[in-house]
Amino acid sequence: MEEDLNVRKKAELTLGGGVRLPEGFVFPYRISTSTAGPGAGSASAVFSFGGHRVKKGISYGSGEFELEENDGRLFIRRGGASFLEDVKIEPVVFHCPEQAFFNLDPRCIYNCAFCVSPKLDKGLDKRLSCDDMVKKTKEAACEQKIISIALTSGVVGSVDKTVEKFASCVTKFRKEFPELPIGIEPYVSKKEHVRLLKDAGATEIKLNIQSPNETIFKKVCPDLDRGNIIEMLLYSVDVFGAGKVTSNMIFGMGETDEEIEEMTEFLCSKGIIPTLRALHINPLNRGPLTAAIGAQPPAEAARAIKLAKMQKEKLRAHGLDTRSCRTMCLECTCCDIVPFRDL
Repeated sequence: MEEDLNVRKKAELTLGGGVRLPEGFVFPYRISTSTAGPGAGSASAVFSFGGHRVKKGISYGSGEFELEENDGRLFIRRGGASFLEDVKIEPVVFHCPEQAFFNLDPRCIYNCAFCVSPKLDKGLDKRLSCDDMVKKTKEAACEQKIISIALTSGVVGSVDKTVEKFASCVTKFRKEFPELPIGIEPYVSKKEHVRLLKDAGATEIKLNIQSPNETIFKKVCPDLDRGNIIEMLLYSVDVFGAGKVTSNMIFGMGETDEEIEEMTEFLCSKGIIPTLRALHINPLNRGPLTAAIGAQPPAEAARAIKLAKMQKEKLRAHGLDTRSCRTMCLECTCCDIVPFRDL
């Protein structure tokens, strides 16, 4: 079926290398350079096809995929062979389509092996204040459709200070955009943090479990408290509501499918929607990851699709749906196979 083929193509494109642009190609929209997420640090663009979105690194010099333009239509080829027809480029508001998604600070006192944000060139840090972010969002809203606001950040100074900055920014955004959903991706260490962020005006929260395997978690995030993350996730459901709490779970770090399924079942049973994300390895995190967990084979498209189908079954069994989330990754869909949206 064409739908299944498109999902397969999305998985391959998401997990594959960058897109090489034709010489002289001029982008119709601003090129994104993110400081968070799988593509952090690289120039990127959002390509859409068949109802799917993928954000890919772009370059005029090299790439596993090639963008071609013919009679006003865009195509993507792979190794010289046709890969995708009738591709479109979507505008990015900030970080992703239709969302003003800001990284408050890429620096971090913690040392998770897979995270590249603190390792990026300091020149990529836009050093925007909360007021700057609100101003830019208001300006963008005059030209583009914005359906939600999202904020992420490394932990700088202390967890308390970082959460306070989140709350201050949320308050300012809520004042200027009273009707828009606001999603946050903080690190919190106590229940008061969760309540403070909700009271400030946040509508969704993401607290990341990172790995279903406790041993792997301790190796890749040695400074974080996994038990406390789980406790804060459960409390967040009480505060934000079922279907409004999400958690990244990375696969490709040596865990088994059974472990992912078990943790997916646990999270869904508690009203938490997991975001299953393939590990992305690049020159900035390859060394730390190898030191922590050894060399790992690249994630495969077949596994990504299999896990997403399992995830959809677990969500449905517990009355959850990714479409209840209107912010951050589950709304964007650019980096993952998202149940109920992609399949």
